[in-house]
Amino acid sequence: MPLLKRKPFSLLEPPNDLQPRELVFQVRFTKEIFRDYQEYLKRINLYRQRVWTCKVTGKSNFTYEEALVSEQRASEKVQNFPEEFIGSVLRTIQYSMLPLSDLVRRIKEELQENLVEGAKLQAKKDGSVHPCKITKVLDEEAGKGRYEVAWLDNDAKISGNAVVGEEDFVRKKLPFGREVLKSYIREATYRSHPWVIQNNLASRYGIPTDPPEDLKDKVSFLNGCVINNKKRKTSKEPQDGGVGKHKKNKVQMENGSLNHNDLENGDETIKYPIDDQLVQPGADDPIFTDRPSPSRDFTIQMDCVGDLLLVWDFCSSFSRLLYLWPFSFEDFEKSICHKDSNLALIVETHASLLRLLINDEGEYYTVIQRKKRKSKITLITWTEYLCDFLEMIAISELTTHIPTIKRGHYGLLEPLVKLTILKELVDQAIATDQVRGKIDERLEERQTLAASKRGEALEEGKKKREAKERLKAVSETNGIVLEHNPGAVEDAPCVAGNNGSGLENGNITKKLSPDKKNLSQNGESDPENSGLKEKTKKLLEDLERSKDERKDFLEKEMEKRVIRTNSLGKDRDYNRYWFFRRDGRVFVESSDSKQWGYYCSKEELDALMGSLNLKGERERALKKQLDKYYPKISKELLKKSKDIARESASEDAIVRRSTRVRAPPKDNPSLAFLKYSNKWKVLMG
Repeated sequence: MPLLKRKPFSLLEPPNDLQPRELVFQVRFTKEIFRDYQEYLKRINLYRQRVWTCKVTGKSNFTYEEALVSEQRASEKVQNFPEEFIGSVLRTIQYSMLPLSDLVRRIKEELQENLVEGAKLQAKKDGSVHPCKITKVLDEEAGKGRYEVAWLDNDAKISGNAVVGEEDFVRKKLPFGREVLKSYIREATYRSHPWVIQNNLASRYGIPTDPPEDLKDKVSFLNGCVINNKKRKTSKEPQDGGVGKHKKNKVQMENGSLNHNDLENGDETIKYPIDDQLVQPGADDPIFTDRPSPSRDFTIQMDCVGDLLLVWDFCSSFSRLLYLWPFSFEDFEKSICHKDSNLALIVETHASLLRLLINDEGEYYTVIQRKKRKSKITLITWTEYLCDFLEMIAISELTTHIPTIKRGHYGLLEPLVKLTILKELVDQAIATDQVRGKIDERLEERQTLAASKRGEALEEGKKKREAKERLKAVSETNGIVLEHNPGAVEDAPCVAGNNGSGLENGNITKKLSPDKKNLSQNGESDPENSGLKEKTKKLLEDLERSKDERKDFLEKEMEKRVIRTNSLGKDRDYNRYWFFRRDGRVFVESSDSKQWGYYCSKEELDALMGSLNLKGERERALKKQLDKYYPKISKELLKKSKDIARESASEDAIVRRSTRVRAPPKDNPSLAFLKYSNKWKVLMG
């Protein structure tokens, strides 16, 4: 269950005296039942706050429902944790006092150094490398480990046995990453410091449950659970987020949802924002525009759009690392649907991803070496390398298409199959050291830029405050020598003249002759003093302008180092909105991810923003993000509209010209994807 501010949270038990036809309120995702509407509303508001933590991954800043989804997805990965490593991992975890990160590092080091029974890897046999499975760990001989292995054929069936020394194994990376291991540790334990695994796991894998001598004074056993000896104060009140006792109108529970039509307005004032589904029209509401219907004229079938965006966004984000010249989403969509088996855009995309896997020298590299293939992938041989990859991942719904690909008919595959293959390639590519290294590099650069941005903002604010103080002093004082914090504007732009007055080395020095002092005392303005005020005002303007310019520069540099594309937010119906910086459209994803659409004009964006109700939590957050990125999004939408108009005009011109002269088909803008060329290959020679 999700944690509230990293502490356990208990759900409310249903009332014991609940009648079958009683009018109640029910929370959809927890099934909690409330008789009082105010109690229900406060609990819903608590669930919508970003104070929840996923128990499995440890990630925070979730709503309750998002944390539930995160736990479910993480638990699915944990359930696939390799069985052969579990016993060894649990023995290392039990009663360890290490922090989580150090514990993960220690486990990975031990598994890399000490092979375990059941592990599948590669070993040398008759001068070549063959897959095998360790069946038994033997005693060491001459200080080196010895293992009994079963040789495996291409169908993963045992073809023989042998005894192999540890020096004959081809080491490879563990089949799980740090995050999966962290999640498994959290899932397998019920406390930390020291870590204690679940009793059922300890019994199943024969893990000792008696704590070491040095820990017995810190923990004690009580009813099979390990608890701290220190007494804890417990509260008898349930954690309900301050649920009140006020009575309100009731509604009949229908399929776990709230029927808003049955609600009546009460005297209590609702504090907004609240959950969007609970927002009711009010007299003080602004006039909302009608939400425009998104366009859905995709070339590809609807259930493929999400995967298409995923693959395209990865290839675009890491195009330099892949040595793959960027291409538009429309060109990629048309290429996937095209029947040509050697389309340049498709060939280069596959080849770039496969080359990345080869350079990583992981499992795929071993497969290529075993088949004695060259490291260079060409237009003729790319399908052979692709078939090797499909054989390696051994996914039944994909391996059935290997004969078709080998016969040179890749283009005849369904778009869904092509995308599934590309998605598997992307999943493997993300796990490579090169991509991980690039992600870490970008994270570090973004953190450095963010720190610079904060530091410069503080410095600019300090200079601005000092300039305002000087301006105030000049305005209030005439005929007096002013000394303001020497060196405070050392780095500020020089706006003083060379006549010895004005801003100079951080000092404001103003010396007036007796006549000028008399003029000042008589209320007449001093021209030199007035000039100083103008220069100080100019300094403030320069500071403000330089601050904005520097801020824009840092934000642009941070955008160049984007790690992944996040959604802008959700509307009241949980539809997600996406903006990809390399495509001038706003995409709309339905709550069940089965429907996709897009907005491609500034007018549609304005209508969307005008339809959002700020009383709802989701739509308020979405409106905030759209306001933040409005200049950039609207600029891209205008550019997109101009491109569409230009392409349409070009197509019309081709049609008119084709009535007189036969035009080459590739001159048509809609067929521009046929002329794609990977310019990185030209640049690299």
